[in-house]
Amino acid sequence: MSKKTTEMAAELVSPILESLQLELVDVEFKKEGPNWFLRVFIDSDSGVDLEDCSRVSEHLSEKLDKLDPIEQAYFLEVSSPGAERPLKKEKDFTKAIGKNIYVKTYEPIKGAKEFEGLLTSFDNSTLELEMKVKTRTSAIEIPIDKVANARLAIVF
Repeated sequence: MSKKTTEMAAELVSPILESLQLELVDVEFKKEGPNWFLRVFIDSDSGVDLEDCSRVSEHLSEKLDKLDPIEQAYFLEVSSPGAERPLKKEKDFTKAIGKNIYVKTYEPIKGAKEFEGLLTSFDNSTLELEMKVKTRTSAIEIPIDKVANARLAIVF
């Protein structure tokens, strides 16, 4: 149900975002405690502000109210993806070159399934990360089809 809901929400919000020159980062439909949440994450090259989120929320809410495609009651939230934004599309990885990212893989690579380091290159099939291990720096290549999820990482 939630995959169909997220796909439907993505289809409904896409023309709204296009008209406002914004892009869709992700859509989630999750149950937290007794409540359901439909979360839409948006962005643009210049970032998004509260007004952008409010406009998208208002337009999407009107469409959802009119079509009423979701059976259960839910809360609609529209926001930016935040500092640790997910990396899902090729464009996301390309923009993240030179930044620190966190990657979790479906299966172990060199004995590990979680990696954090500087994304040094991306060629649509492979990520290359430069990671610090104690006092040394090592590089690892991760095939994109092995990536379960990836996001920007904040380094303190």
